[in-house]
Amino acid sequence: QVQLVESGGGSVQAGGSLRLSCAAAGHTFTLVGMGWFRQAPGKERELVAAINWSGTLTSYGDSVKGRFTISRDNAKNIMWLQMSDLKPEDTAVYSCAGGPTFSTTSSGYRYWGQGTQVTVSS
Repeated sequence: QVQLVESGGGSVQAGGSLRLSCAAAGHTFTLVGMGWFRQAPGKERELVAAINWSGTLTSYGDSVKGRFTISRDNAKNIMWLQMSDLKPEDTAVYSCAGGPTFSTTSSGYRYWGQGTQVTVSS
């Protein structure tokens, strides 16, 4: 089993930055692929970013490309999402996820965190 816990969410003004963290515990060697997803009220969950075990493969949602950066440190069992130039439309609950393969879809992940709220005001 794996437990994922997000932190770092909060409120920020447009143009600001936040860094989200996802700490993993348990059988972390199974987290070959990890990702960040977000869901805003009334909208479907969408991919923010995904990363493979070695960090050599990443994928980003079109709306965050060039503004967000995903990274991970397997020795520390932590994944990060650095968010810059935040916009009001980035407001959502952000969840981290992990699974046995690299995936850009939520169905590819087995483990999920509880989510952290990010609110961007104009």
